Amino acid sequence: MLDAPSHIAGVETSVRYDGWRIVAVCFLVATFGWGVGFYGQSVYLAELHRLHGWPAWLISSATTFFYLFGAGLVVFVSEAVRAFGPRNCLLGGVVAMAAAAVMIGQVTAPWQLYVVNALLAFGWAGTSLAIITNTLGLWFDQKRGMAISLALNGASFGGIVGVPLLVAAIGHFGFSGAMIAAAIVMLALMIPVILLFVGAPPSRGGVAAADAEAPSASQVRALAFRDTAFLTVSIAFALVLFVQVGFIVHLIAFLDPVIGREYAATAVAFLTAMAVVGRVLFSTVIDRLNQRLASAISFASQAVALVIVINSRNEMLLIAACALFGFSVGNAITLPSLIVQREFDPRSFGVLVSLITAITQITYAFGPGVIGLLRDASGSYALPFYACIGLELVAAVLIMVRGRSAKSSS
Repeated sequence: MLDAPSHIAGVETSVRYDGWRIVAVCFLVATFGWGVGFYGQSVYLAELHRLHGWPAWLISSATTFFYLFGAGLVVFVSEAVRAFGPRNCLLGGVVAMAAAAVMIGQVTAPWQLYVVNALLAFGWAGTSLAIITNTLGLWFDQKRGMAISLALNGASFGGIVGVPLLVAAIGHFGFSGAMIAAAIVMLALMIPVILLFVGAPPSRGGVAAADAEAPSASQVRALAFRDTAFLTVSIAFALVLFVQVGFIVHLIAFLDPVIGREYAATAVAFLTAMAVVGRVLFSTVIDRLNQRLASAISFASQAVALVIVINSRNEMLLIAACALFGFSVGNAITLPSLIVQREFDPRSFGVLVSLITAITQITYAFGPGVIGLLRDASGSYALPFYACIGLELVAAVLIMVRGRSAKSSS
């Protein structure tokens, strides 16, 4: 893919640079996006099962539909940002997410879950990884890694703070009332913030002419699927996110009979907290590291953590293993965009990041289900977790395969 010069000057190092306000906005967007769209799914499953008695598999199938339909939308986020601008795309995502939140509290028939999750997928596409990386890519070049890492801490914040608040609101207002309240808070906070702080991105100067000559989005996607460097990044992170999502969803079910619900909850809390710590620490150095090697080490560390989880029955050791696993969780959604930035044509950044996001989302949508099936077939979590170790190690090897120079390929 064709090379192009960096388009943003060194002003990114200044604390007064407008881009850092965009990072703060994206942090808030990620908080609501993951809080309502990702982590909220576990809350919806529990409440809909309690209210209507629908089987878990039925509700979960609508969640899988949400991820798969959302992946189809995420592919085109880059084109949407280019056509409508980051402000309008963020506003559209927030409004769609809020509308879906209200509607999910009003669901009375199973078929309605699919309609609501389709709308929620539009909200997810406009508030999650693809829109955040595409937006920050317009403001940052030299400090893009730090900017994306800091903004995506909102994803962890959405799980740490958003979900407990949502559960508390359900206890106070009921499911329907709580979802309406969440939507009102989202709209009241995010719409003014986006309107005030997200303006036109900085001028790209002489790159405008080069952009005009860049391949179209469809051409970039076609070339990407013939590029070894792109395929190794996409497949490696798809495997790792498959493991991460599946493992986290099943973690309480695995730990509860082993160390008890209280210790299991502590382990999950440590895992989530370490995801924030890992992302913050990485953000200070990630732009200077060999990002493929850093990814491989992260994958291997998660494999080690899984070995401990399977073979230990000591509470402290299991909590430590979950913390080790969590240290790399946040960076698994940050590193692909940074590798794309470093190895590919800057003009293809948005399209390629959106494509990787879609590929990984399609893959991890099946993680919880496959792990559950293997657990039921074998009678324990040993088989699926050892399979996860294998996938982590395959990903660690695969990510180090770069092929020919991506900057000059295609």
